[in-house]
This record gives sequence, structure tokens and C-alpha cells, in this order.
Amino acid sequence: MRRINIKYSIGLVLITILMSNSACSFFELDNYDAPDVTLNGEVVDVLTGKPVLTDQGSEGTRVRLTELSWGDNVEHNPDFYCMPDGKFQNTKLFKGNYHITVDGPFIPLQRRGTDGAIIADESIVMDLENTHSVRMEVQPFLQVEWVGEPTVSNGKITAQVRVTRGVNPADFKAKVEPMGNYNDNLLNMTDIQFFVSYSSSIGYRARDERWSTRIDYSGSDFNSLFGQTITVTSNGQIPSGRTVFIRAAARINYDTPVGSGVRRWNYNEAKEVLVN
Repeated sequence: MRRINIKYSIGLVLITILMSNSACSFFELDNYDAPDVTLNGEVVDVLTGKPVLTDQGSEGTRVRLTELSWGDNVEHNPDFYCMPDGKFQNTKLFKGNYHITVDGPFIPLQRRGTDGAIIADESIVMDLENTHSVRMEVQPFLQVEWVGEPTVSNGKITAQVRVTRGVNPADFKAKVEPMGNYNDNLLNMTDIQFFVSYSSSIGYRARDERWSTRIDYSGSDFNSLFGQTITVTSNGQIPSGRTVFIRAAARINYDTPVGSGVRRWNYNEAKEVLVN
């Protein structure tokens, strides 16, 4: 007569039941709604209303969203960055209450004292449910403008730019000093970049190092040059018959967010140049 191991049979039955339940759970549909909220925004100069032009990428203006619906200790959403024209968009957000802020070459919107307490907050808190547009008004450190039109000679591009302060030194000090570790050297201009590239998204990340140049300044050397016309010239020899894009950028000795070590440039608009 054939013997049946009862303990072994019961074990098999239990394992089969557990596996069946697990399989059912595995194939259950996620009943959470997909993220379908859209946030459009632009970063503009509070005084002029003009867009704060930026780089495209980690050297540009960073957008940070934090969904407050989950409590005080919630982590922020993944950061993303503005486009070169100062606009940004996120189309994959969940409905909720959000804190919205941006960090770039401008006075920080949210400022904390040395004890960590918030001493000023010009960021935005709002409910996001459908499609929303926000306007982030900031004080850019610098204004960078073209002066006249660029010229081309023997494969080199020469252009002229003017750099002025977007926020006066007294206002800068009044807002930054309470955050701690203030030094007047933070206002110093450190460099002007002259970017050249085949890409229309020209900037630090999309520059051609063969032709791009920079002018460095030490200490307060640039102070007497604010508002003056500065001449910049490309490097090397750009092949004849090629169309390139140029853009200028300048920055001061101040990192944003504070302590990040990233000193961000203020930009002017890109220009298209035919090298002939």
C-alpha cells in the first residue's frame, strides 16, 4: 500500500495558497491616479519684467518643488531647470499643496538667518490641481547686453557687451548680510564668458571650446567697468560658410543656493552669426 506523507501534503497546499495570493496581489492594478497636473512658469526681473536669461542645465536656474500635503518633513520633488529664456514647465505633477522656489543668479527668494530661521520668503505656496502658471519675480545680480552687432574677420567673431548691476550694492548687502558670512567681495565680478557654438541652446554646457573665450577679473578690478563697453573676441578660426551662435555671460563671486559652490551666470540673448 502507498503511504502518503500528510505533513508534506499540507505544506504543499499552504505554499500553493500563499503563491496564489501573492500572484493575485502582483497583478492588482495600481489605483492611484497618474500625475496629470501641469505647472508653467517664468523667472523675471522684478524691476523691468524682462525674463532672467539663463543657462540650460545645472549652471542655469534651478526649480524646486516640495509637496507640502504629506507633512512638515517631506522631501522635495526632483529638481529641474529653466530653459534659456527663463521659462520652465513640469507636466507630471500630482495634485497637492506645493512650495515653489527657484535658485539662480539673483537674490535668494527664501533667506535664512545664521540660526536657520526664515527671515524673508518671496517664494510661492499654492494648490496645484489642473494647469497653472506662475511668475517668479527676482532681483538678478547682473544685466548683460549686446552693444551693436558682431563683426566677422578671418574666421574670428568680435562683439561688444555692456554689464551693469541688476541690484545695487546697498540692497544686496541689506538682504544677504543677515544670512551670515557676508563679505563685500561677494559683489565682485569674476569673469565674462563669450560662448560660441553650432547649437542654438548655447551656454556653458553647449559651447565649443575651440572658439569660446573668457576674461577673468581679480578682486574689484571690474568695478570701474560697469556700464562700459567691453570687447570680446572668439578664439581660433571658425570655418568659412558656417553658421554659429554666440552668447555672453557674466557672474559675481556669490553662489546660489548659498553654500552650493555654484556661481551662476547672468546671460544675454543668443545671436546667430554667419561666418564668411
